[in-house]
Amino acid sequence: MAGDPIELRGVRKRYGNLLAVDSVDLTVAPGTFHCLVGPNGSGKTTLLRMMLGLTKPSAGTVRVPAVPLGTAFQRPSHYENLTVAENLEVFGALTGAAEAWTETVLERLGLDVVEDRIAGELSGGYARKLDLALALCKEPGFLLLDEPLGDLDDVTKQRLVAFLADYRDAGNGVVVSTHNLEQFAHHVDRLTIVHEGRVLYDESREAFPDRDLHGFYVERVLSTVGSE
Repeated sequence: MAGDPIELRGVRKRYGNLLAVDSVDLTVAPGTFHCLVGPNGSGKTTLLRMMLGLTKPSAGTVRVPAVPLGTAFQRPSHYENLTVAENLEVFGALTGAAEAWTETVLERLGLDVVEDRIAGELSGGYARKLDLALALCKEPGFLLLDEPLGDLDDVTKQRLVAFLADYRDAGNGVVVSTHNLEQFAHHVDRLTIVHEGRVLYDESREAFPDRDLHGFYVERVLSTVGSE
């Protein structure tokens, strides 16, 4: 599925005296698995929020194509007093989602076994998967996720990453903000390393070093810290 990218040009974001994002240029192409990786507080979530239009840049431009966007942040966005199935029914109705698609998402994310459970009684892992399912309801052209593997066991992490890779293969853009690259290393098409609001590295798979990608990211950040 061809389409226009998300583009950030010369983007800066200040919160009072704090410069959270400093002169960032970034392109997120459709049909790619794009990882924003960096330590906590590096500006990753702020970049996601600007792509989604939830936060306006202090300077620079953000261009987003006219396609549906889906997102799941670390804080829950579902209705806690509804069941899993009722949450999907409500979000599906709001977004015009096809029933067959919501059923596919329910099954692929392993939520079918808890569909009658009240959302507020779910474990952290299932609650995280429910938020992801709701983000997928409208079959977004770009799916933007903030630390999506938190609270998940190792088996569920592998299933979720495989699902995200399949969603990318269907022509959609997948953007993952994380501080741990290990689970995504085999699927990422483009890697952006962010530290203290700046981009340290931004390359596609063809330019990746022939080595452990997570270790490369850690060393890249540490070398920057050591040079300051």
